[in-house]
Amino acid sequence: MDFAQGQNKILVAVNAEKIRNADPELKEVINQNIGYPDGVGAVWALGQKGLRNVAKIPGVELWLEFVQRYHLEKKFYFIGAKEEIIQATVEKLKSEFPGINLVGYRNGYIQPEEMLGLEKTITEKKPDFVFVAMGSPAQERLMTRLSNIHPAIYIGLGGSFDIYSGKTKRAPEWMINLKLEWFYRLVTEPKRLGRQLKLVGFVKNMLLKNY
Repeated sequence: MDFAQGQNKILVAVNAEKIRNADPELKEVINQNIGYPDGVGAVWALGQKGLRNVAKIPGVELWLEFVQRYHLEKKFYFIGAKEEIIQATVEKLKSEFPGINLVGYRNGYIQPEEMLGLEKTITEKKPDFVFVAMGSPAQERLMTRLSNIHPAIYIGLGGSFDIYSGKTKRAPEWMINLKLEWFYRLVTEPKRLGRQLKLVGFVKNMLLKNY
């Protein structure tokens, strides 16, 4: 957190799926900003690049650490998820972090005609932190666009609001400790099977040291 503070960068959660599917646009966003290993695949890849003692940094936990530390002194804006999810997220944040300096929020279903209004809000409210939970690459594209008009720390969070609000359950701690969180998500969300099968190529490339 100390490293990111004051840099006004986009923090991009990197995992095996993102490494496997990253297009030139996403790679450029990561290279120009701060990528952090959000999954064991990213930790594995960094280890192959010669980096030692790399730890997984779950985005679902990271954003709450920023909130806990800075909720009384910094300004926050939240974007993402369905309307009922973002509403539940905000209510829980206000309960758990009394006095949080929340300058605004909205759902992640942004229509083209709403974009200028969002940009105007961001420039007027001047948040220090903007959390965007929309999934990739949509959240990276939005964060890049907003960062060009207002400097702040932007963090992409995927489905973190769903977990925080209670809509989606996170893996039990013992599975997280065994690095099996991906397996829990696969079992509880079978629709992810197609996405996970695509990662076979990632594992193959890692074994062949092609990354």
